[in-house]
Amino acid sequence: MAKDSSFDVVSVVDMQEVDNAYQQATREISQRYDLKGTGASLTLAKGEGTFTVEAPSDFVAGQVRDILGSKLVKRGVDLTALRWDKPQAASGMSVRQQGHLVQGIDADLAKKISKDIRDSKIKAKAAIEGDKLRVSSPSKDALQQVIALLRDNDYGQPLQYVNYR
Repeated sequence: MAKDSSFDVVSVVDMQEVDNAYQQATREISQRYDLKGTGASLTLAKGEGTFTVEAPSDFVAGQVRDILGSKLVKRGVDLTALRWDKPQAASGMSVRQQGHLVQGIDADLAKKISKDIRDSKIKAKAAIEGDKLRVSSPSKDALQQVIALLRDNDYGQPLQYVNYR
């Protein structure tokens, strides 16, 4: 019997690219004419993977989010990996908003992906292993079909396919 081929489905964000985008965004915020002196700021907590936008109004906060989004896209970070909370009122009639980077596949999403693979009738098995999903099959063609199936579906966060063996 031939050994099964497999690959892992993961959802990771390159934190170095996120940090580079953050540095570029803060530089642009400090230099842009329409944002100078507004008190708008952007901070990154690398450990938690969260951004915090503080601005005098929702409009300015939206501009800061747009600047950050454009820098993330230029650095190759998928914007679906960033989830923004609702804006909160802060002191002095300002607005604070937090954004969270999605790392890993949670259990509910892994079950949904696994169910989609089973329902597709492709001869492949999906096993949940922590925050990733291992897909295996004796046929490499079946694995290619699974990758195509997962790329066609939208799961609300970026997926990468690694350790293809």
